[in-house]
Amino acid sequence: MTSSLPPDNLPTYRLLTGPDDASFCRRVSEALGMGYKLYGSPSATFNGQNVIVAQAIVWPSIEGAIAKPTGQDG
Repeated sequence: MTSSLPPDNLPTYRLLTGPDDASFCRRVSEALGMGYKLYGSPSATFNGQNVIVAQAIVWPSIEGAIAKPTGQDG
């Protein structure tokens, strides 16, 4: 069972950002392993040098209190 609050005093909503590389993927994977859930689709942009990605994650205890991302049903 997941606690009602994330560990280490982390926020219940987080937006992970960074270069599209293995380090970013590890950060997302670690958050999922802690119990966070993906919220919406990832976003990507190009800063002229690198692809920068973003992924929102939420702690399960707040899922009922947030609106669903556009285009997601059920």
